Amino acid sequence: MKFPYRLQNALIGATAALALGSPMLLASSPATTATTADVRTATADPNPTAVAKLTKSALAAFDGLVRPLSHPSALEDAFSSYFAYKAAHPNEVKKPLLYFVDYGLPSTQARGYVFDMNSLKIVDGPFTVAHGKGSSSGNSTVPTRFSNTSSSNMTSLGLYVTKGTYAFSGHSAGKLYRSIGLRLDGVSNGFNDNALRRGVVAHGAPYVTPTKAGRSQGCPAMEPARAEKLLPQLANGAMVFLFAPDANWMKNDPWVNAA
Repeated sequence: MKFPYRLQNALIGATAALALGSPMLLASSPATTATTADVRTATADPNPTAVAKLTKSALAAFDGLVRPLSHPSALEDAFSSYFAYKAAHPNEVKKPLLYFVDYGLPSTQARGYVFDMNSLKIVDGPFTVAHGKGSSSGNSTVPTRFSNTSSSNMTSLGLYVTKGTYAFSGHSAGKLYRSIGLRLDGVSNGFNDNALRRGVVAHGAPYVTPTKAGRSQGCPAMEPARAEKLLPQLANGAMVFLFAPDANWMKNDPWVNAA
């Protein structure tokens, strides 16, 4: 079920606790969103109506706070996928955190967020995130090609469940660097379910700065300092949703279309 992007519901009052320290004040008005108890109850039942209700509440909470977006349904697709998967697999989603990236935006723009889907607050963001070097060509900063295949160096769209962290090492400008890595298990069959085999992970990288992101081998890499603080919070049972206004993926991703 799809909802109009501009909802008439008033925004809830909340304060975002940014993981890197600086507070972010959210707009306030009479609450029209689901409570934590509502979330736990509704997601225990894979009922499309319950998923739709939670999605609508989340959209109302974040409407106007997450801007710009590359497509009107970017957040709706992320939230409905999250709640639908949690309803179907409640034992796998152990943390209420959702790492969202809008890859329809350029790499010179902050396009990543982490949301608390119980309290409906922004935990961190917006921040810059890298995309795969195979997903854009030339000087283009917006990825337009996506793949689930090994050695493609492309970003894979869809929904992921986080696994454990580990000591990550990579190369940038011919030099070895080390950071923290977070393994990702893709659950959007046909679109990202090769992520573990491909080694697509979230990690810190020196080519990602507060103002721009270089290109990865397909990983949603972030600034090294942010990765050190944020990835342990996301480990072992949070979710990741990588979005782009790609017509084929939007039409066929199993979780985008689950509700």
